[in-house]
Amino acid sequence: MGYLDNSIVTVDAILTKKGRELLARGDGSFKITQFALADDEIDYTLYNPQHPSGSALYGEALENMPLLEAFPDETQIMKYKLTTLPRGTSKLPVLDLGYAAVSLKQGASLALTPQTLNYLGATSVFETDGYTATIADVRVLNTFTGIGINTEDAERLNTSTTVGTNVSKTVIGTTINLTGTAVNTLFGDRTKLQTTITVVGRGSGARLTIPVTITKTN
Repeated sequence: MGYLDNSIVTVDAILTKKGRELLARGDGSFKITQFALADDEIDYTLYNPQHPSGSALYGEALENMPLLEAFPDETQIMKYKLTTLPRGTSKLPVLDLGYAAVSLKQGASLALTPQTLNYLGATSVFETDGYTATIADVRVLNTFTGIGINTEDAERLNTSTTVGTNVSKTVIGTTINLTGTAVNTLFGDRTKLQTTITVVGRGSGARLTIPVTITKTN
């Protein structure tokens, strides 16, 4: 990880972990269909409308902030993606998963049905474009699927598999189904496995990350 030279305009684009996994397959499943922009490094409280040199320098501190070069860890970068909201929006949309944390026993299942609050003038709404859900370590789950969205991208993600390595997996749906792993060897001498799940509204850009714990029972 390093800093970019912000004295010049730089476009620093990389593949995500999932993108690199699909590229390595060499079977044509790798297709760039989406990209994202974010402003994680910017502290907007530094905008200074009282700057003694006038309005041209109100944002001087923001423009001089260091920018991180891109790296493929979705838990540490691009947490604050830029999104377009309807004109007149007075409150930022937030997600409600119904759980502050997910705790499952081995082999147990749970369905998450996200709702978006303060979106499109409604107190709460189920986004018609659905939600993306990313589990940071797919090994802790036996199944991880999204249902309710039948686009090509959604079906490709929902049917993708891994080779049992410690990688993330992303699915798309209006409901996200999880089943805890039944593999005992993953636990070693531990009684619990822990990771996180991040859910993002595909229309609103609202984002929420909660912990996931799988408890050994066998």
